[in-house]
Amino acid sequence: MLIAAFVLVGILLLLAAILSISDNLIHIEAQKEGIDTRINNVGVFPSIKEILGGKAPSFIKDGSYHKLKKGFDIKLAGTANEPVVPGNVNRYAVKPTNFRGIAPIPKVEVSVGDDVQAGDVLFYDKTNPEIKYVSPVSGEVVEVRRGAKRSISHVIVLADKEQRFKSLVAPSPDADRATLVEFLIESGIWPYIIQRPFDIVADTQTTPENIFISTFDTSPLAIDSKYILDGNEAHFQKGLDVLGQLTDGQVHLGIDGRHNANPPATFINAEGVAKHYFDGKHPAGNVGVQIHHVAPIKQSASVWTLNVAAVIAMGKLFNLNRYEHHQVIGLVGTPFNENKLIKCPVGPSIDEITAGNADVNDSALRFVNGNVLTGGHVYQDDFVNAHVNQLSCLTEGDYHEAFGWLLPLKPRPSVSKTFPAFIIPEHRYDADTNTHGERRAFVVTGQYEKVLPMNIYPQHLMKAIMAGDIERMEGLGINELSEEDLALCEFTCTSKMPLQKILREGLDMMREQA
Repeated sequence: MLIAAFVLVGILLLLAAILSISDNLIHIEAQKEGIDTRINNVGVFPSIKEILGGKAPSFIKDGSYHKLKKGFDIKLAGTANEPVVPGNVNRYAVKPTNFRGIAPIPKVEVSVGDDVQAGDVLFYDKTNPEIKYVSPVSGEVVEVRRGAKRSISHVIVLADKEQRFKSLVAPSPDADRATLVEFLIESGIWPYIIQRPFDIVADTQTTPENIFISTFDTSPLAIDSKYILDGNEAHFQKGLDVLGQLTDGQVHLGIDGRHNANPPATFINAEGVAKHYFDGKHPAGNVGVQIHHVAPIKQSASVWTLNVAAVIAMGKLFNLNRYEHHQVIGLVGTPFNENKLIKCPVGPSIDEITAGNADVNDSALRFVNGNVLTGGHVYQDDFVNAHVNQLSCLTEGDYHEAFGWLLPLKPRPSVSKTFPAFIIPEHRYDADTNTHGERRAFVVTGQYEKVLPMNIYPQHLMKAIMAGDIERMEGLGINELSEEDLALCEFTCTSKMPLQKILREGLDMMREQA
């Protein structure tokens, strides 16, 4: 019996070895044929993701399904829902600070008092003069606002009642790549194509390995992309067609794959793209997370990303022969009298879109340009950033909470089980800006890895950046990250470290070395 047992074990081990070698050989042959084994499951065995990933929602007909286990949803009160109302806005601004990678003092092509059409050039980057930054509206240039060290912070246009558009002659979407690139640069849409690594305006001389578009947002109080897409379905598809000509790889569409989702049919039925459904908590909607799980950025390679509004604006260039770029902005947060959605050209005045809806002069309120994790503090005389789709409002947390670190005296969104938020998972909180503590020693806690669904060690990466260790930074995956990817880690950080700021310093270091 003992000999028979040994023989049986030997046979099983031999079979296992044969199957393992066969599986590896299949992967090698697939890669030789150009099949990306990170996207397509090939081999003798089903992938672990297939076994443990859970059942995909019924609305998924084709494409890959990714079930992300890590993340955290910060559920706040003050969500904006339909209907979408037109913005009654007179002033719009284009802000150089919205576009990473350009010189702080660009060359301004207009003067106060000049008349411009939508699509006319306002300024260009001195280091990349071929890239044009254009006016979102027609009207009169009323101010060129400057910031520190005479940098240009805003070029402000007073909009006409009836909009006029610069006439453009779009090439065929099937034109050669060089022709399409030249037109996109000249039209003014190019600055909305973002390149990774570094999360900067795309290099006109680079051909991306892939292009990624996330069609949903999981950040706190995010608006549904269906409001951006509504009425623009044909323009979105046209934009995808154009993007397909700009890469040697694929255009990848990240779609909401959560079981309670109802993604628009335009996303599900999009043509000429690879579709990927993501199911999970925030940051499942981040394009960086989607890139990591679909086709991670290789060394010395680059990928491009766009948001839904930019794809639509690109489609309009070819369908309407004009530059027409709109935002749908959610006024979110409980301090607003009414949480609503406003549609208008990019860069509207905050003072005007919030008029009568909140006391913008109230020192107890803080306006955030974007979501509460990644947005910046702004005042009423500023303008909505070009890349965001929400203006958040919070109560200032300028108070001391006795023993707040010890006792769960006040309900708050938290990953800690100390606070009984997990007992009422659907409760939405009225949060403020209190950090509940000050910066402390940067200790190893393992908190970041619990909420970041990427195969990266963010705490080790942060310390490598602080030490200026370029090689270690690269080895730990800095090229795959942007600030939004670490925003949730910053929220959970016991040490209260400014992780997004540290990451940007690291990305700037890497860019200088490139």
